[in-house]
Amino acid sequence: MLIRSWDRGDEAEWRAWLAQGRDFGLLAANGPPGQGPVLVPTHFLLDVERGEVLLHLAKPNPLFAAVRADPEVTLAVTDDYAFAPGHWRGEPGTPTSYYASVQFACTAEIVEDAAGKAAILNRQLAHFQPETPSTRVTPGEEPFGRLLSGVRGLRLTVRTVRAKFKYDDKKTVAEQQAVADRLAERGQGLDAAVRTQLLRRNARRTG
Repeated sequence: MLIRSWDRGDEAEWRAWLAQGRDFGLLAANGPPGQGPVLVPTHFLLDVERGEVLLHLAKPNPLFAAVRADPEVTLAVTDDYAFAPGHWRGEPGTPTSYYASVQFACTAEIVEDAAGKAAILNRQLAHFQPETPSTRVTPGEEPFGRLLSGVRGLRLTVRTVRAKFKYDDKKTVAEQQAVADRLAERGQGLDAAVRTQLLRRNARRTG
């Protein structure tokens, strides 16, 4: 991902953005020689303080074979995207895409023991399903213990984080504001979310 000086996101920015409920991404691992990467859309649990990402997948998932061959993976989260027509953006009238994307370069560890898998699942349940605190996984106990054999856990140790917030910060403040007005007028797809990000970046520039 190309990151220009004007659209780079700092740590506070990407942490706040992800904390707004963005916990679904695309996990990529290197595939076998002659094939493309293995891509898996998945929910995940980010523990920023520990520098790790936790998730689980079905045991037959081809990502596990890829990780055994090469444990270096990338998790990407992309949201708040929209197409901006060229005539919105002043001269020379070049269209562009707006989006935010955070990418984690990680080293993956497969978790296969029952206790380790249960620990990952319980942390995910506490995050995604906090309204049912009694619903937890205990190895060997019903109703979920017997299902542990059908999944494997993944613990991703984060090595680097790269964040991009591409919302025309290279344009003037006035031009950026004008595009926000255009997004409000169009009002389709993710335009409202994109407008929020664009105005937030605009406010950062103006103090």
